[in-house]
Amino acid sequence: MRFKSRQNRAEMPELNLLPMMDVIMTVLTFFIIVSMTLTNQKTVNITLPSANTSTELQNTPDPLVVGLNRQGQVLLADQPTNEAALAQQMQAYLVQNPKGAVILKADSKLPYEQVVKLLATMRDVGGDRVSLAVDES
Repeated sequence: MRFKSRQNRAEMPELNLLPMMDVIMTVLTFFIIVSMTLTNQKTVNITLPSANTSTELQNTPDPLVVGLNRQGQVLLADQPTNEAALAQQMQAYLVQNPKGAVILKADSKLPYEQVVKLLATMRDVGGDRVSLAVDES
């Protein structure tokens, strides 16, 4: 009986990675191609303005600015007024200026509740064309 020599046991087996790399690259290529065919690109047709076409300036009127001072007085054109007169002025302004907006400019020291009450009253008259001015300073 012949046994293998001890020299052969000491050698490490050789591992050939090239066939495994070929299989991995083939599978990766397959998944890339499949994923590209399964994705649907949705497009939206829009007409972009060109540089040589002139654009008209929109004639938006100046907004109606309503003030609310520290004493809680409603101001219209820097004159104190009440909420009923304010509603009439707002209706007249919004009828005269269909694209106009009404802006509430309140003092920053006022309680938020007081500002929101007046803003809600103004929104009842002007709807979504009423906004609150924000002072960034």
